[in-house]
Amino acid sequence: MDISYLSNFELRQICYFVAVIEAGNNFSKAAEYLGIEQPPVSQRIRALEKALKVELFNRKTRPLTLTPAGEVFLEEILLALNHLEQAIDAAQRANRGEIGRLVVGVNSGISNSLLPDILQMFRQRFPKVHLVLRELTADEQIKQIRDCQVDVGFEHIPNPDEQDVNLCFLPILQDSLVIALPENHPLASQSQIPLEALKDELFVLPSSTNAPCLHNQTISLCEDAGFQPKVTQEATWMITVLSLIAGGIGVALLSSNVRNLHRAGVVYRDIQGTNVNRQIAVLHRQGEENSSPILREFLQVIKSVAYS
Repeated sequence: MDISYLSNFELRQICYFVAVIEAGNNFSKAAEYLGIEQPPVSQRIRALEKALKVELFNRKTRPLTLTPAGEVFLEEILLALNHLEQAIDAAQRANRGEIGRLVVGVNSGISNSLLPDILQMFRQRFPKVHLVLRELTADEQIKQIRDCQVDVGFEHIPNPDEQDVNLCFLPILQDSLVIALPENHPLASQSQIPLEALKDELFVLPSSTNAPCLHNQTISLCEDAGFQPKVTQEATWMITVLSLIAGGIGVALLSSNVRNLHRAGVVYRDIQGTNVNRQIAVLHRQGEENSSPILREFLQVIKSVAYS
């Protein structure tokens, strides 16, 4: 594409040419439609013909007719104007956050709670936006958000990266912990279980990489209850933790939203007495919502779902 050559042409000249065609090759009617005097229309089209170095109209006929060059130019320029109109519309829709792409980091905490409602509402409002969902550990998510590989994610707070001035943590959901244990466990008959009752149990612990907050909170709560948890296994993904519990490997303290996962062989019981209240926060780069309309709209949907 020769931009230097194309810069010799004005869009207004081309639009006046099309307006004359739509007015039945009548310059006066085209000027009336455009709301201007007739001479500027004639002057603009003369300037267009001079830049093109061709005559577009046969002015010896009445009414005026297009020259062969004019007919070819009209056919092609209508396609170009249609593409230009589409480009303008696409740019405006992108500015409103209606089209484009958003990369979302997800984990078990949000997947088991608000994510389905967030996705449903966002897709209803913005069906042309392509959402790319990535299952990530906590460390992976923080790194990829910092490296601009992920636009938005979800994490529990308090969080060790919460003080990073380049990141924004917005609390959206209150969370607590439950005890997950095999369905045939002797304690499964109780509706609430004191943590002290688990002092002799083997624990399946979410990994410190995938869920550092839950990992550390489990240890801290057990220590507050007077014992050090006996960790028999660590696991990265929630489905693995639940499978190990179902297999009788041990028990675990998990986010209460895990109740939405109906894993055969596993039951969930409330913690008797003191519990820990946690929050799930939406996470993104500080100030990014000001430059990304799609992220801004996604955050608004999250707030609508979380605060409704």
